[in-house]
Amino acid sequence: MLIVETIAKIRRLHFTEGKGIKTICRDLKLSKKVVRKVIRTGITEFTYTRTVQPRPKLGAWLGELN
Repeated sequence: MLIVETIAKIRRLHFTEGKGIKTICRDLKLSKKVVRKVIRTGITEFTYTRTVQPRPKLGAWLGELN
């Protein structure tokens, strides 16, 4: 997951120094998809929250525990 400092580096390299996406990818060792996403969106922080737990570990024994 990207942190705010990395996103700031990508945006600084692209907008102020005028470097291309491919060059930024090579310099920071990131994928093109990530760099493109940072440049095209104005988001400064990427987070992921899971909405549904696909396989709860206590699912089979939940009745016995309660």
